[in-house]
Amino acid sequence: MGERWDRLQIQTVIFGFLLASLYGALFHFWKGGKPWRLLVFLFFAWIGFWAGQLLGQKIGLVFIKVGSLNVGFASLMSLLALAIGTWLILGRLEGNPERKS
Repeated sequence: MGERWDRLQIQTVIFGFLLASLYGALFHFWKGGKPWRLLVFLFFAWIGFWAGQLLGQKIGLVFIKVGSLNVGFASLMSLLALAIGTWLILGRLEGNPERKS
């Protein structure tokens, strides 16, 4: 008996955004950088978290469920999105420091 995406209550959505924001902020604390990078990290954390929530519901993979929120799988996807997004986007925007003369 799985919860559907349209049945998420407002407190669940707020909790999900707070948790994903925490991941983005901690990632920024770890990686450092200018303030605009915090916005980029928050964006990737949010996208990954909610993509993980949807994917977990779709394939039926439940890992650390809190209410109707699949926190475990959504968290893993959030961290994966942060890592991939940092590698793809920020590496290109900031350039490779070893190539600069």
